[in-house]
Amino acid sequence: MKIGKGLRVTAAALAGLVGLAACGGGDDAADSGPVTLRMTLWTANEAHLKLFNEIADEYKKTHSNIAEIKFDPLPFDNYTTTLTTQIAGGNAPDLAWIFENSAPDFVSSGALMPLDETLKKTEGYGYDDLSPATLKLWQDGGKLYAYPFSTSPFGVFVNNDMLKKAGQKTPAELIAAGQWNWTNALAAASATNASTGKAGLVIRDFDYKGWDNLSTYFTGWGAQAWSADGKSCGFTSPEMVDAMTTLHKAIFVDKALPGPGTTADFFAGEAAMTVTQISRASLLKDDGFAWDLVPLPAGPKGNYSVVGQAGIGVMKKSKNAQAAADFLAYFTNATNSEKLAQFFPPPRQSQLTAETLAKTNPKLKPEQLQKVVIDGITNGVVKPNHAGQAELSQQVRAALDPMWKPDADVKAVLEGVCTKIQPLLAK
Repeated sequence: MKIGKGLRVTAAALAGLVGLAACGGGDDAADSGPVTLRMTLWTANEAHLKLFNEIADEYKKTHSNIAEIKFDPLPFDNYTTTLTTQIAGGNAPDLAWIFENSAPDFVSSGALMPLDETLKKTEGYGYDDLSPATLKLWQDGGKLYAYPFSTSPFGVFVNNDMLKKAGQKTPAELIAAGQWNWTNALAAASATNASTGKAGLVIRDFDYKGWDNLSTYFTGWGAQAWSADGKSCGFTSPEMVDAMTTLHKAIFVDKALPGPGTTADFFAGEAAMTVTQISRASLLKDDGFAWDLVPLPAGPKGNYSVVGQAGIGVMKKSKNAQAAADFLAYFTNATNSEKLAQFFPPPRQSQLTAETLAKTNPKLKPEQLQKVVIDGITNGVVKPNHAGQAELSQQVRAALDPMWKPDADVKAVLEGVCTKIQPLLAK
């Protein structure tokens, strides 16, 4: 398979930035007078953007050098490709959200400005409050290149009304009985679909494209996309074959998940359960269905948690790089971090308590926050990430395409994945 044009742009953009970064920081080229800062992000959620703009407006009141702070939402599905296309085209933002799957490339490319000095010297910032475990993915050579803005474990949002209508036990009841596992979750999802005609379970943002979101499922089998050192393909392991065989049956035989080409929005009442993060809680309607949030079901290897991370970095070649870093220090200080925690679990150890998170998460109960967020961060593994992730991801996605057919040979498809990506992993 040929690498798509978007991926060639991505690779070229990041590779080119190594040379650009060596030329020095961007503030030397800064224009005099008030500046405009632009930050790209993946969310267009009104509640998220409202809070971001409120924080930005407060900052501008005491920083006359800042004329405007723009938050620029990019489509989730091709966020990284769009961002790197902007970089390659000379339209780089000043700040950018970065997904965990592309963190190795951004951190090692020289594209980002080190943040340690700015954050540490900011009065009252409390740099030492940042959990060391949340920083690792964003560090290189002892320097921090992006702030771990959101360290958010995946959980399962549940439509209790729909499950009860289908005559199924709720996850809370299964948890109380020690029976909350993938076998029972998929069985309840299948029965709900058969009874109501609506979707049983949706792995949000998978949609037969975002395969790395399936790590929220196959990690329960002890399966990995690749080895811990990143050099060996994991798709042909017995654990992965078992996990994917079970998933294939759940989709095409039991109808527990909506099939390819079918969409179902849990938050619109179209599915009984969805795997996603707490930032989506803002989509729940106060006058909607009775819902719950529970941890991921146990897999054959027992209980587990998967964490999605997003960092915010400052582009080193931004002509306003230092101004952008100063705003980032304000945006993520202790006060604002507590406000942002209603959507994005913070890396601050002092704020990672159920009581603290509950203050800004009125829709979620302290027990839900403890079981899903706090325990999830403590015990979770981060979604798959690797240098050259863009090319790897497209190769995996293309190689998995034959899987999403009723008569697929699951084991053969997974062998095909390794055939495609092993040469890339071995580089």
